[in-house]
Amino acid sequence: MKFMKLGTRPDTFYTEQATRSLVTDILADLVIKINDTTYLLHKSSLLPKCGLLQRLCSDSRDSESVPLELHDMPGGPNAFELCAKFCYGVSINISAHNLVPALCAAKLLQMNDSILKGNFVGKLEAFFSSCILEGWKDSIATLEATDKLPEWSENLGITRKCIDSIIEKILTPPPQVKWSYTYTRPGYTRKQHHSVPKDWWTEDVSDLNIDLFRCIVMAIRSTYVLPPQLIGEALHVYACKWLPGISRLKSSCSSASQTEESKAKNRKILETIVSMIPADRGSVSAGFLLRLLSISSHLCVSPVTKTELIKRASIQFEEATVSDLLYPSTSSLDQSFYDIELVLAVLESFLKFWKRISPGAVDNRHFLKSIRNVGKLIDSYLQVVARDDNMPVSKFVSLAETVPAIGRSEHDDLYHAINIYLKVHPDLSKSDKKRLCGILECQRLTPDVRAHAVKNEFLPLRTVVQLLYFEQEKDSKVTTNPKLQKPHELLLGAKKRPATRDGQGKQSLGQNKEEFKREHVTRRASHVESREKNQHKAKHSDGNLALDFERKMVIKGDTEEVRSEKLRGDKEERMSSSKMELDSKKIIRRARSNKSEHGREKGR
Repeated sequence: MKFMKLGTRPDTFYTEQATRSLVTDILADLVIKINDTTYLLHKSSLLPKCGLLQRLCSDSRDSESVPLELHDMPGGPNAFELCAKFCYGVSINISAHNLVPALCAAKLLQMNDSILKGNFVGKLEAFFSSCILEGWKDSIATLEATDKLPEWSENLGITRKCIDSIIEKILTPPPQVKWSYTYTRPGYTRKQHHSVPKDWWTEDVSDLNIDLFRCIVMAIRSTYVLPPQLIGEALHVYACKWLPGISRLKSSCSSASQTEESKAKNRKILETIVSMIPADRGSVSAGFLLRLLSISSHLCVSPVTKTELIKRASIQFEEATVSDLLYPSTSSLDQSFYDIELVLAVLESFLKFWKRISPGAVDNRHFLKSIRNVGKLIDSYLQVVARDDNMPVSKFVSLAETVPAIGRSEHDDLYHAINIYLKVHPDLSKSDKKRLCGILECQRLTPDVRAHAVKNEFLPLRTVVQLLYFEQEKDSKVTTNPKLQKPHELLLGAKKRPATRDGQGKQSLGQNKEEFKREHVTRRASHVESREKNQHKAKHSDGNLALDFERKMVIKGDTEEVRSEKLRGDKEERMSSSKMELDSKKIIRRARSNKSEHGREKGR
């Protein structure tokens, strides 16, 4: 950082009871009061270079006894003292940190070249143009200093000149960047052969206050030179530096240390950042948008800002990861740790956005992939929040049900989430278990997961029976002679399916296997016509099999009554041999029974 040294005399200023003076043999004849500080100085040193003091002293005849009050001095006593030391020839150093107040004070005192050639204002302006504006960090530091004197800096053109200098350097191609800059990203090591990163300027610019930062960003955007991703990266760096972390924000909000002034400052920063996010998708990451959304809930930002964040986050929701969703709840009434309401709001917005898209105007496969990605993200998120002891079933089920059916290619991940929830909440009531497992579609589980679920002792009986039914239904579709067991047989057989009559017949035949096959083919051919006529009736009976069983289980209540129902049904079946309305399944079963008995007699 550059500096300018003026004057050669040693600094002899001293303080005595809030009065500043300098060591000299000449009595002070000029009293100047600035705020609470009084200066005892000499007209012979100050008046030749200060037009304002010349005019004030000429108007006041008693200037020796009556102090001149300059309470509106920009920069206060420190800036005035720099001007006074210049008048005495005392050595001073001017840099980017004190240039602004010194120049503003010199302008007020009218220390121009029109008063005296080579005066203070001319030297400061020359240093500003030739040194400060030529340097990157000097320009940033000077612009940062204008924050304390915004009106003076704006009127003197200091702010605009610094912004123009900074923008010009930002738009410089990276290979041509020769000045020093701050870049402390993890994993980056600056070497001579390293090329300058495209976002080299973002950390230095983040030192500015939000108003000056906004001026820089909006001026860059207006040039359309830099891609929106670089603008988004600058916003991300600034937010990371100035906005508090979620954990620190939550703890401070719950304590008195978080003053309303600090909260209002953070709210202004967040709302300003959101207003500057480029409209281009991907200009900022989904994780960054979700982080801003979580912070906005703590800071109570305007509804417009929160709605905009939800909308932007929903558009890029498929790009998020589970860690991007793990933010603590903001509600004091909610005992659960994770903020499911935030995730639910973004998911609902995502679905609304998806439904608004016209199918004829977009690639449907792309949107199917997006929804599937979001569905997988939600199921993975549910597996994490299921471990929360205070997570209510209602919230868990509400989020799981919001994912449309098309959003899941299978229910394996959802099953794992439900299984974790059941293990963490062993005291769950029967109604809550029923509600929780009601969102699971057993027929959409893969074979391995279905096999695990059948043996899962945490699942309610109703769900296990459904799993057994769909397991047998699937097996029946790949066998030559499909045969479904009755619902009560599923229950009585527990998790081990009983052997079928065909299987018993095949085992009893033994060495007569070939003869049985020939007879089986003959009898199968004789019943082809009968099966074709009753095909529709058989499908209807199979489709309602699981539902009939569940109805019986509710009425009967235990497995013994189901077993007695089976016995009575068999007895009625033997007594009504003349009944012609038997379905195809009963006809095939009776034919196979006769075939097995004939095989046994022949074996004897």
